[in-house]
Amino acid sequence: MRKIAILGSTGSIGTQALEVIEKNPDKFEVSVLTAHHNWELLAKQARKFNPNAVVIVNETHREALQEALSDLPVKVFSGGKAMEQIVTMDEIQMVLTALVGFSGLKPTIQAIKAGKHIALANKETLVVAGEIITHLAEEHKVAILPVDSEHSALFQCIKGESQNPIEKIYLTASGGPFRGFSLEQLRNVTPAQALKHPNWEMGAKITIDSASMMNKGLEVIEAKWLFGLKNEQIDVIVHPQSIIHSIVQFEDGSMKAQMGLPDMRLPIQYALAYPKRISNDFPRFNFLQYPNLTFESIDMHVFKNLRLAYEAMEAGGIMPCLLNASNEITNELFRKGQISFTQIADINELVMNKIQNQNTPNLEMLLEADFSARELARNSVNQ
Repeated sequence: MRKIAILGSTGSIGTQALEVIEKNPDKFEVSVLTAHHNWELLAKQARKFNPNAVVIVNETHREALQEALSDLPVKVFSGGKAMEQIVTMDEIQMVLTALVGFSGLKPTIQAIKAGKHIALANKETLVVAGEIITHLAEEHKVAILPVDSEHSALFQCIKGESQNPIEKIYLTASGGPFRGFSLEQLRNVTPAQALKHPNWEMGAKITIDSASMMNKGLEVIEAKWLFGLKNEQIDVIVHPQSIIHSIVQFEDGSMKAQMGLPDMRLPIQYALAYPKRISNDFPRFNFLQYPNLTFESIDMHVFKNLRLAYEAMEAGGIMPCLLNASNEITNELFRKGQISFTQIADINELVMNKIQNQNTPNLEMLLEADFSARELARNSVNQ
């Protein structure tokens, strides 16, 4: 019985993780659930899974949540500090970090220091602080198990290949709703259009990131740290069918790919149950329904965010942190209709150019960089 804390249980990854856990009550037990503001859904989840404790980050909802769970022996906490502390509970064996954005960094660090294995769905943690996180995980002998479908695919492909050096990896991208668009066409797209992903069901923030290719850019940086790769070993190709989730090429030229229907429950289940594979009733892939699997290149002039991610990775230091922070702001501004789709990348580039890089940053420097980038991004609207 593996006892799990889910950080961000009311989001897309969190709710799907609970589906997996519900179908495997003999293998998993929920110890902790957390949410930012959706206390109603958090209360329903707590009633169903009876965790030891819940945390609502937005403290204004604590009283309502406490009242909703007053007849249960579930402990109720609130605030970001509470979330950082709760992951250190002795009974927890694995922490699924399904938080959105930079908010996942501090609790992940605390969980690693407490010796908890990490099922990582919060790619921004490695984007912002890859060197810090990987060193901590090594020091505390903690496994970081990727939940992103692409990184889970890579992880599965390299199992059993520890003696065989990787020559290159290919992260696949569906191309999103604007595959094949010109820069001129992108200037006029709306948030409603961008939120209609052709293959995946995801939260709003990551769906917009997928449409702008920033999600793939963040995945590039995440892959560097997860698998100890050089920048030039990481490539991205468009694969509209989203059946091949990623590919590893070894130094003899042979390649291994992981395939399957686009269903996030698969990589979630793989991470939660690792190293075992467990049976499920998910739909199965049928080759005859997909007679053609196609691949295309990405125009980084049109989808500039991907180019910016490579540049940030090459620069290192605080640059990936600056890009991520700016993008969290510009993504939100676009969803609110305050900037155009192409301004997401334009403002991200401006932030990267205006703030001086700092090499080998510590956590305090990253927090300062995150704050500065967000302020600059907000103030750059309509400049």
